[in-house]
Parts: sequence; C-alpha cells; structure tokens
Amino acid sequence: MNGIKLAQHSFAVAGVLALGYCMAVFLYGRLYEARESRKFDMELVLKQAAKGSAFGPIAAAAAPENGGIIGWLDIQRIGVSVMVVEGVDGGDLKYAAGHIPGTALPGEPGNVGIAAHRDTFFRPLRSIRRDDAITLSTLHGTYPYRVVSTDVVRPQDVEVLHPGPRDSLTLVTCFPFQYIGPAPKRFIVRAERTPVQ
Repeated sequence: MNGIKLAQHSFAVAGVLALGYCMAVFLYGRLYEARESRKFDMELVLKQAAKGSAFGPIAAAAAPENGGIIGWLDIQRIGVSVMVVEGVDGGDLKYAAGHIPGTALPGEPGNVGIAAHRDTFFRPLRSIRRDDAITLSTLHGTYPYRVVSTDVVRPQDVEVLHPGPRDSLTLVTCFPFQYIGPAPKRFIVRAERTPVQ
C-alpha cells in the first residue's frame, strides 16, 4: 500500500512540475513578445521620425544575426500576431516565429519563408482561407500579402520555399495540428505580395 501512495505522490509532484514548467515557458514567451514589441515599436517611431516620411516599402537591410528581430507578422482574421526573429532553431521558435535562413528577407524579391510551432503561434493557421490578408511589418517597410493556397507536404519537400514568379511569403508549421510528438508532415500557407495602398 505504501508503494502505491508513494507512486501517487511522485506522479502528482511530476505533474505539478511539468505544469509549472509549461506555465513558465508560456509566461516568458508573453513577456518576451511584449518587451520586443515595445522595442520594435520604439525603433520604428525613431526611424520614421529620422526619415520624416511615410512608412512604405523600401529595400531591406542585411539579415540580422541569429535570433535578431526581423519584424512582426499579423493575420488579423484568425488572430495571429507574432514577432519574427532570424532563424528556426529550437530556441528561436520557443518565443517567436522564425525567418527561414536562405529565403528572401522582407522587401527583397523572392519567397520569404517563416516557420513556427503548430502548438503555439501557428495553431490558428488551421482556419486560414484563400484571400486572407497577411501583413509583415519590419523597420524597413510594411509588406502586405494575400493567401493564394495551402498545402500539406513532407518535411523534405523544401521546394515550397523556392521563389516563384511573384514575390511571396510561405508560412510553415507541423501537421497534423492535433498530432502529439514530432509531426510527420508540414502545413504550408502560400501568399503573394500585394501592392501597398
């Protein structure tokens, strides 16, 4: 009987510790986003004031170092609003979406690739539809996109990141959304850049 009680207490302690860890990661992620968002907004205001001109697309600067801020991604209809950093390592994707190295940077011609975890920032992608508006804001400009397609591919099908005939944005997350553990496929959202209005 004592062995069963000991096991029950051990499992209860392990559960509380796991829940505490998840809560700590969640809260740190929220604090990280809030802090980086304030810094990003302040840099944006300072840059606009220095230029004395309206915020519009201009040539992008060189890629920041790994983990450096790229900008902010918004998909208003489905409630996605997330900071984008350079890189897709585990540490990068823990607190933000990540710009996929080797793909175009916002403002450059080509295909901008952005990845995030399906169980955090990109879970709402399961509700995305054709013609949904996506906005990618950086210190160098605001880049609007319109969703043209979604697809499910194997992880090795990296041609979805190749540039097409138009400047585009490709969002990547694991699939299926409800899968537990390393998912076997990738959910792809392809959007094309639209003119600034």
